[in-house]
Amino acid sequence: MSARSAAQRSPAAANEDGSVSAPSRSITTQAGTDARTAAASVVDPEIRVITIDELGILRAVEEDPATGRVTVTITPTYTGCPAMDVIRADIRRALAVAGHPEAEIRTVFSPPWSTDWISAEGRAKLAAAGIAPPAPVTPAAGVVALTLAVRCPQCGSPETEQVSRFGSTACKALWRCRSCSEPFDHLKAL
Repeated sequence: MSARSAAQRSPAAANEDGSVSAPSRSITTQAGTDARTAAASVVDPEIRVITIDELGILRAVEEDPATGRVTVTITPTYTGCPAMDVIRADIRRALAVAGHPEAEIRTVFSPPWSTDWISAEGRAKLAAAGIAPPAPVTPAAGVVALTLAVRCPQCGSPETEQVSRFGSTACKALWRCRSCSEPFDHLKAL
């Protein structure tokens, strides 16, 4: 289980159950895998190098001991995230392969997702894939964090510039490094 606190992982607001089919995807989960492990193995469909657990979208996985029914709680990176239908379908598929065919997927919006919920492993995977991870945004004792530069994930230079506020997905912005001239995505801090 990740280092995120229980308070961040527990649902706190209105639920929305989505049931939309998605194109078939390969699922690496093995039959008999526990529900938490199965759900945590689902890869984000827009950022294919990171799981929904590492991204902080996966909030809770609960199994009713009496019925064996699994309930998974997720929070989108933002309210209009177009990947949520695919994520729900991929979670259902992973749970079915792991022996949990009757799962409920709940979507909660409060508290809203924050880039602070991305795990250290997730940040490392983003950087390794050439996506600049966001800096933590949780203010400490009234101090407001100010990003002075986004470091290039290719060469590490702080000499970068934003090309477009919108990148390959709504969660990312397009940047360019002035040192190595490489373009790169920067995951927006929320």
